Amino acid sequence: MTATAPLRSRVASATRTVATSSVTVWVAFIAVHLWLGLLNLYAPGLPLGDVTIVYKFWMDQAIVAHFWVGIDSVWVYPIVALVPMLAAYAFGPDLYASTWLSMVMILNAVAFGFLTGWGRSRERIGVAWWWVAFLVLLGPIALGRIDSVTVPLAVIGVLLIARRPAVATVVLTVATWIKVWPAALIGAAMIALRGRLRIVAAALLSSAFIMIIAVTLGSGGNVLSFITQQTGRGLQIEAPVSTFWLWQAAAGVPGAFVYYDQQILTFQVSGAGVDVASALMTPLLLVAIAVIALLGVRATRAGVAAADLLPSLSLALVTALIAFNKVGSPQFISWLAVPVVLGLATRAAGFGRSFRTPAIMVLVIAALTQFVYPYLYTALLLVQVPMLIVLTGRNAMLFVLLGWAIWAVASAPRTPELHYGGDGESEEGWLGSVWPLARDIPALDDHPAHIPEPTPVPLQKE
Repeated sequence: MTATAPLRSRVASATRTVATSSVTVWVAFIAVHLWLGLLNLYAPGLPLGDVTIVYKFWMDQAIVAHFWVGIDSVWVYPIVALVPMLAAYAFGPDLYASTWLSMVMILNAVAFGFLTGWGRSRERIGVAWWWVAFLVLLGPIALGRIDSVTVPLAVIGVLLIARRPAVATVVLTVATWIKVWPAALIGAAMIALRGRLRIVAAALLSSAFIMIIAVTLGSGGNVLSFITQQTGRGLQIEAPVSTFWLWQAAAGVPGAFVYYDQQILTFQVSGAGVDVASALMTPLLLVAIAVIALLGVRATRAGVAAADLLPSLSLALVTALIAFNKVGSPQFISWLAVPVVLGLATRAAGFGRSFRTPAIMVLVIAALTQFVYPYLYTALLLVQVPMLIVLTGRNAMLFVLLGWAIWAVASAPRTPELHYGGDGESEEGWLGSVWPLARDIPALDDHPAHIPEPTPVPLQKE
């Protein structure tokens, strides 16, 4: 024992050195993307089907027939979703899949660089490892949907939001016009941060710019059709609310079964009460968002530090969008990475409360999601009981995660003597630690043309 103790110590020390190296985590990041790329291309269950069949079909229509969804017709996605779909066509239709995967990898690499400070931030290596683990556990769906484009944009946005609110909001707004969910992050920032007027202005102006371009291209009212296209759809089988009817179908209840909607291109449930539940889900979602937002406003007015509020409020809003959604596609789970990365990065910088519990829960949720889709998805379509148990457990964990996030918002420590951050740090100082490159860029408030808002108490402790 005595002779082996020094050897074990040296091995442990060498292991820690390798694990905390930025080179190691970047190698892991690249390896994971290559692995997920292979799964998307060759794994059973057609994980890249939406990209190679649906997105490519839309682009074939645009290039060959000059018919653009979202412009010449209504569309289920916001108009900017055309940009990444068209970009994947850059090297021709035969290379559409590989171009898409390469594009997503590049976007993730840029966000990964922001997170790690391009190797300059050793304290955030652990956060980077968490994201790598999340990608592995979520599986090919992490790269194989339009959501894969919005996640890295959202990561960049939340890491910029306190220091550069206008720039960050433009990034998040562009992401919202690709897939709507990043709007929850904008809303959380409007509640938690002082620069809410700049956030609102940047969101409105950038949205107006996008809409003007779309209308100029001939979209007309189709630019907003993604809103109306979603309202009339049924309950997708992966949505938490659908679990009740899936179990009915498994039990052989008359009228309860799974069917394929040819218009929306998704598998949905049928049964007694489905239409009523489908009609109620959107109002229920709006109520949940409103309640969470009011809790966030209450916390802000009570003086909760932005470092304590923004990550948990973002997690609560994003999780609510999934838990109360009647769609529930497996790629929605990728959204959870963004608030968790923000929460872990904030904690790694020495601010805010521990985000370990939701981080672990999200990893489990990701693993269960990959188990359901794509490999064993047929078992779910056949409403086999073992797969229903897995999906039910995954959906139940979403509500546990939501409960944790709401509790974190409602119980956040009140510090009325401070405006932002912990231990007397300013809001800018907090995010300067979360995103290391922020220290090298002057804040908008530092410009002589901007007069700082008066503060009734000093930002630094006496």
